[in-house]
Amino acid sequence: MVRIRLKRIGTKGKPKYRVVIANQKAARNGKFIEEVGTYNPLTNPSTINLDEEKIIKWVSNGAQPSEAVHNLFRQSGLLEKLKLQ
Repeated sequence: MVRIRLKRIGTKGKPKYRVVIANQKAARNGKFIEEVGTYNPLTNPSTINLDEEKIIKWVSNGAQPSEAVHNLFRQSGLLEKLKLQ
């Protein structure tokens, strides 16, 4: 199954994340298919950059967002465009 999930980058104590399309069985920081955004939780407010066109394409092809990415979609307002619950 293909998932939309977070890939951690950054140093110890200063996390940053990339939003990637990856196989569900791949390691957290392992191989991925495509990068579709970034997330920085350390800024105030948190910085979320998403490529909406690519995400909509992948969700229409059957990719499922992880719980954390689902919450990012809700914060960014993309959840309404995707019509997910």
